[in-house]
Amino acid sequence: MSYGSPGVPLIAPPNVGIPPVPFQQPTNLFRYGEQAIWSTYLLPAGAIANSANRLFATPLGQTGQGFSSESVTIAETSIKEGGRIPAGVAFDCFGLSCQIYQVAAGGIGVLAVPQPIDNDEGITNLINIQNNGVLSWDFTQTTVDICPVHMAGAGGGAFGSVSTNAAAASTGNMNNGPGTVWMYRKHAIALPGNSTFSVLLRFGGRAAPIGVTYDALVKISLLGYYKSVIEIG
Repeated sequence: MSYGSPGVPLIAPPNVGIPPVPFQQPTNLFRYGEQAIWSTYLLPAGAIANSANRLFATPLGQTGQGFSSESVTIAETSIKEGGRIPAGVAFDCFGLSCQIYQVAAGGIGVLAVPQPIDNDEGITNLINIQNNGVLSWDFTQTTVDICPVHMAGAGGGAFGSVSTNAAAASTGNMNNGPGTVWMYRKHAIALPGNSTFSVLLRFGGRAAPIGVTYDALVKISLLGYYKSVIEIG
C-alpha cells in the first residue's frame, strides 16, 4: 500500500492551514500590487470643438500631447513607452480620474508655474472641458467610449471654493469634482502586458475655445492592480 510522498498524507488531517511545500524549485514568482498610470494633455488657447486628443501616447522626456517646446516630466506622465503597457506586466484598471488645471499661456518658463483656477476665464475653461469633453479607450482598431469628463473622478461639477477681497484679488481653487473615482468600481478593464492602448479626450461641436490667458491641462490617471512574472529558474 502506498502512503504517498513522505510527510504528505493522502488524506489531509482536519484544520489544515498551510498547504505542503513542493519538493521542486518554482520556475517563476508572481508579484502583485496597486499602481497608478497617468498622462497629461496641454490644451493651448484656441478652438477645441470636434477635436480628438490622444493621451498615453507620449512617453516621459519627449514632446507631444500639446507640449510642443518642452518635454513631459514625471508630473505629466509615468509612461516609459508611448501607448504601451510594459512587457511582462498585466494591468487591471479599476478606476479612472480626470484632473483639470491650468498654467499661464506661453513658453516653458511660464509653464513651470501652475496657476489656481480662481478667476472667470479659468473657471469658464474648466466648465467648458467638463460639459463638452468625453473620454474614450482607443485599442488600435477599436474605440470604446468611457464617460463624459464630469463623471471621471467627479460627478459634482466644478468643485472647490473661491473668494475675492476688496482689492478684487481672488484666492482658492476649483477642479473637476471632489476627486472620487466613479468608473470601473466593480468590473475592471484588463490591459495585458505589452498591449497597445491610449485614451482619447474628445470634444463636441459646441465646445468653446480655450481662453487666451491660460492654457488648460487635463491629466488622466488610471488606478489599478499590476501583476508581473519573475522568472527564477
